[in-house]
Amino acid sequence: MVIAYLRVSTNKQHLNNQKEEIEKFASRKGLVIDRWVKEVVSGKKKEKDRELGKLIKRIKKGDILIVTEISRLSRSLLDIMSILGVLLEEGVLLYSTKDGYEFDDSISSQIMAFAFGLAAQIEHKLISQRTKEALAVRKASGMKLGRAKGDNYKQQRLAHNKEKILEMQAQGYTTKSICRYFNISRDTFYAFKKNGGLK
Repeated sequence: MVIAYLRVSTNKQHLNNQKEEIEKFASRKGLVIDRWVKEVVSGKKKEKDRELGKLIKRIKKGDILIVTEISRLSRSLLDIMSILGVLLEEGVLLYSTKDGYEFDDSISSQIMAFAFGLAAQIEHKLISQRTKEALAVRKASGMKLGRAKGDNYKQQRLAHNKEKILEMQAQGYTTKSICRYFNISRDTFYAFKKNGGLK
C-alpha cells in the first residue's frame, strides 16, 4: 500500500501544495497513492497523539510512506528518529520528496538513519546543557525557580468562574461536561473542589 502523509500546523496553512508535490513525485516513480492521511496539528505534538501515530500502528512491511519533508513527521529530531526506527524495523519504505531522502533496509539508509540519530542525541544534550546553564544563571542572580506555591492557572480560572460552575451544577451539568467546558481534567476539577473551591 502506498500512503501519503500531509501535515500543516494551523488552519491558515494549506495542504494543497504538499498534495501536488506528492502527486508529481508518485507519477515520476510510477506509484499510485492508495491512501491520503491529512491533519492540521503542531509537529511538536507527539506522534502517538496524532493521526500519524494511528498510521504507524497499522502500517505493514512492504508499504510505502511518502511525505514532502522529514519535518512533517515531527519538529523534534528525537521524535523523527523514533519514527524512522519503527518504519525501518517494520520494513516500510519512506520517501521524503523535497529532501530527496529514501529510507529502506539498505546500508546507505541505515547510515543516514544513524547520522540522524547522532544529530538527535547531540541536539538533546545541547538543549539540556543550555537549560541547565540558564537555570544556574537565574539561581545565581537570586531568582526563585519553579512555579510559586498555589500559582496554578487552571485552578485560578476555576476560582474566577466559581459562580458559573455552581450554576452549571444546579442545571444538572455532569462533572465531565463541566470539565469539557473549561478544558480541564477531572483531576484538576476534583483538586479545586477538594481545596474548598466550591464551598
